[in-house]
Amino acid sequence: MNVVVIGAYGKVARLLVPLLADGGTGPVVDVVGVVRKPEQVDRVADLGADPLLLDVEHASTEEIAAALTGADAVVWCAGAGGGSPERTYAVDRDAAIRSMDAAASAGVRRYVMVSWVGSTPEHGVPSDASFFPYADAKLAADDHLRGTALEWTILGPGTLTDEPPTGRIAVLPETGPVPPGTDTSVPRADVAQVVAAALREAATVGRFVRFSAGDTPIPGALRSLD
Repeated sequence: MNVVVIGAYGKVARLLVPLLADGGTGPVVDVVGVVRKPEQVDRVADLGADPLLLDVEHASTEEIAAALTGADAVVWCAGAGGGSPERTYAVDRDAAIRSMDAAASAGVRRYVMVSWVGSTPEHGVPSDASFFPYADAKLAADDHLRGTALEWTILGPGTLTDEPPTGRIAVLPETGPVPPGTDTSVPRADVAQVVAAALREAATVGRFVRFSAGDTPIPGALRSLD
């Protein structure tokens, strides 16, 4: 399998790339790691990916499609990381949507989006909150992905932590608001394992998989979606 990870030096992607490249979660995967800063090229190579320098925030659909040619799957791990609302929309919505259109143009069938647990119309983030542009941008990108012919999966982890991996999650309801009082925290290392497993699990195609830390081994949790 040839996988392109967009945003390959993000906190989740830095844990995902070695999992794919060394076969820790299955057969060895050839990974192309897309990064936007020259200083990230060698760092991503050290993780086991073939680095590709491309600023997806400003790249055209055609330029992204060229980067995806020959891939079997795309994983979107990029994000603006806060900052201005304008840049949040430019990366988390607009660039993400261009990458989906690029995947279709390049003949890539599989697309895994790393989103967040609240990416539903009922996310409840007030329009005047500083977090609203992110919530709004992610929902728009996720909805665009749902409307494509790609074999898509949207992953919705809860609050990310830097705790050690457990290899276990709890799958939350796919629709509606998260029940009040629910602890949605999950280690980034487990999110990386979910991404790697989702790439190979047919039951995740066409699903919004919302999850937190839990007691069910990740492969079994994803298989139970079928």
